[in-house]
Amino acid sequence: MPRKGENIYKRKDGRWEGRYIKARSKTGKAVYGYVYAPTYKEAKRKRSQAIINIEANQTTICKVPETTMPTCFIRKLANDWMNSIQSQIKKSSYVKYYNILHTYILPEFDNVPLSELTSSRIQKFCDDLLTHGSSSGEGLSPKTVLDILSLVRSLLRYAQIQGYQPPSTGKEIIIRQTAPDTVVIPRSSQDILCRYLYANMSERNLGILLCLFTGMRVGEICALKWEDFSFQEKSIHVHNTMQRLQIPDSTTAQKTRIMVTSPKSKCSIRTIPIPDSLIQLIQKEFPNRQGYVLAAVNEKYIEPRTMQKYFHYVQKQCGLVPVNFHALRHTFATRCIELGFDVKSLSEILGHATVNITLNRYVHPSMELKQQNMQKLSCLLTVI
Repeated sequence: MPRKGENIYKRKDGRWEGRYIKARSKTGKAVYGYVYAPTYKEAKRKRSQAIINIEANQTTICKVPETTMPTCFIRKLANDWMNSIQSQIKKSSYVKYYNILHTYILPEFDNVPLSELTSSRIQKFCDDLLTHGSSSGEGLSPKTVLDILSLVRSLLRYAQIQGYQPPSTGKEIIIRQTAPDTVVIPRSSQDILCRYLYANMSERNLGILLCLFTGMRVGEICALKWEDFSFQEKSIHVHNTMQRLQIPDSTTAQKTRIMVTSPKSKCSIRTIPIPDSLIQLIQKEFPNRQGYVLAAVNEKYIEPRTMQKYFHYVQKQCGLVPVNFHALRHTFATRCIELGFDVKSLSEILGHATVNITLNRYVHPSMELKQQNMQKLSCLLTVI
């Protein structure tokens, strides 16, 4: 079966075959070239290289004569695309795209004609970002470069919709990623952390506990209000997230601002049950409260960056090696699996679209659990 949109097949002889357009006849009919490899990844790499080699030997591949469409420059294309999507995406997404465009893409391709944006040029651009793309001269992470490449692909798709025929779609460019290290707080460290939080109860310490026992994200706990609690139902309604966003083209000294918006997906809007012990603690320590949960009496709100720094401080006070705030979410999911939670229920509590996301991204069996499972094999080793 072919991989979708890539024209790569597994042959009956076990080899992988990649097909690509190497030329067109006078009538416009495609003339195909082929590459072969023992693995899918190798066939994909060979196919991508073949396409780049073809483009390097020709100025552009364009079925429509240049006279039929005006020359399109990347800056105008980018501006038109941003205007077309602004009303359809979240403010945070718009700011992210704006920053990627003005930090990486436009400095490189500002007044470059669309017809010159070939696969080989995009590949070189990505390679440069990986080696020395940051402001300090160091290379960017593969994840960041892939985000930049995704935006380039979106621009090229938009160009096609507008009637242009760019020489590349960007889909043939491959950025190899390594899975990021995921951190789960060990049980012993979790016990130390919990004892400290209980002994020094405050709004911020309650926020850490809530994230550790509900899996909420830092932006979600910062946006949580006391009105979102239902003590009768013993639950929390998560429907907002807080983040600090840059202000594009700001003409004032204020370059960023705090925004409270709906979560990143519909699945993230959810109701989370709370353990009885946590409900009792909240009712005892914080009766009749209003406003943001993390804010003390003299505070308006606590933003995510402040909460992350505070969590670092708490770990230092506990004598623990600091981990990032998101480790609380990893730890919650892992503990739930260890205790035998139904994965579907856990997935909905975390606000994931599918169970696979929960299993692949957030569930990390501890060494203790692995050892317990391996001990189940002991009965098979008994010599009669």
